Amino acid sequence: MIWKTSKRKIDLSQPVIMGILNLTPDSFSDGGRFAALEAAVSRAEGMVNEGAEIIDIGGESTRPGSSRVEATVEIDRTAPIIEAIAARFDVPISIDTSKSTVAEAAIAAGAEIINDISGLRFDGRIAEVAARHKAGLVLMHSRGDFETMHSQPPVDDIFSDVETDFRRALAAAIRHGVEHDRIVLDVGIGFGKTVEQNLELIARLGKIGSAFSGYPLLIGASRKSFIGKLLGGALPEDRLSGSLAAAVVSVSRGARIVRTHDVKETVDAIKVANAILQQS
Repeated sequence: MIWKTSKRKIDLSQPVIMGILNLTPDSFSDGGRFAALEAAVSRAEGMVNEGAEIIDIGGESTRPGSSRVEATVEIDRTAPIIEAIAARFDVPISIDTSKSTVAEAAIAAGAEIINDISGLRFDGRIAEVAARHKAGLVLMHSRGDFETMHSQPPVDDIFSDVETDFRRALAAAIRHGVEHDRIVLDVGIGFGKTVEQNLELIARLGKIGSAFSGYPLLIGASRKSFIGKLLGGALPEDRLSGSLAAAVVSVSRGARIVRTHDVKETVDAIKVANAILQQS
């Protein structure tokens, strides 16, 4: 399976690691650590050396309780760092945003993928930006608006809700001219779902894969709160083992891209898991 971006074709025949680079002061996991340009570039270099094949850069926290920031603030946080990383490393850069103006600025700076947590619900013009630049596009399932997406009452059938929303998002993307081989789907682990629903989505990821067989699946469970709850209240920095377990199971169920804070450990875990799975 191949994922096309504006600059290249990404081979997904083996799982690909997407390293997370948060540039926000209030990220739930590493807020503020990489906001300065030198620190961000150094972190990107470290992730590339550890095996990250995509760098996902975000300038607006989507943790529970976070508030929206102005597009100009998000652009000021992300565009200079995207430009610096793109100039130094030949690695696909993804912009984690749900604002079309931010996506446009990021692509001008060197990004080639747009990662939209709203699946085109917050700003449908993201699809226009992706289509015009032939960028890769990640469509994630979430519910509610920005302020309420983590406090939505759980739905009875999470699979039906995810599948219905994916069909809506795909129709919107294709209507605006996004080619199907530039689209990746993300079930949105941790966004408006119970602990049990997060577990069920990972355990039965193949069900989603079968329903949308033409589209690669991305999983982003790294350090999420459901892992902390399963591990007796572990803090984000203490959720590595749970994150690795979720990543390995997700890959075994068909995920082609794993979004993670812990690149080296995830690369190693998936390498061993793949070696075992290939024997079966």
